[in-house]
Amino acid sequence: MKTLAEYEELAAIAHGHLCAGQILGLRLAMFGMNLLGLEDPAGRDRKRLVTYVEIDRCATDAITVVTGCRLGKRALKFRDFGKMAATFCDVRENRAVRISAKESSKQQAKEMFPEIADKNTQQMTAYREMAEEDLFEHAWVRVFIPPEEFPGYKGEKRSCAECGESISFERFERRGDEIVCLSCAGARYYEPL
Repeated sequence: MKTLAEYEELAAIAHGHLCAGQILGLRLAMFGMNLLGLEDPAGRDRKRLVTYVEIDRCATDAITVVTGCRLGKRALKFRDFGKMAATFCDVRENRAVRISAKESSKQQAKEMFPEIADKNTQQMTAYREMAEEDLFEHAWVRVFIPPEEFPGYKGEKRSCAECGESISFERFERRGDEIVCLSCAGARYYEPL
């Protein structure tokens, strides 16, 4: 694992700036890796790790810097719960830890550095120094990851009976004897013109 300062440099490049959410995400991921005992998550341990993130904010980009987990590698899973939390799964050892940020850390940052007027700078400074137990809650959890969710899964491609598009990774619904993509089944985020 790199130092927090080294990860900060990488996070600023990956995200475009460094902010309190980035520092929190870096610390959260580093804590998770330490709890799992993974020393090189983006290197030799990369095939052991699947990460679930619960928010689409700055911290998620920071988490990917530490873990090496990416959507395109199928090792990063997004669940839109709106929570500053992530679950780190060691698939080789079949164990997982969920870590969530404590809301109280913002008030603690104010108390630690009242002389810093800018809230982002205040939180960045505090989050670098605060103990993990002051920043986070953690719990060991069980995560069932079906085969089609694993990195490297090569499942059968199917065609949607309505739109004709190809469907991968078992992302379909059955309507009688027909297979329909999730979009045609009603989960569409867009409306055809």
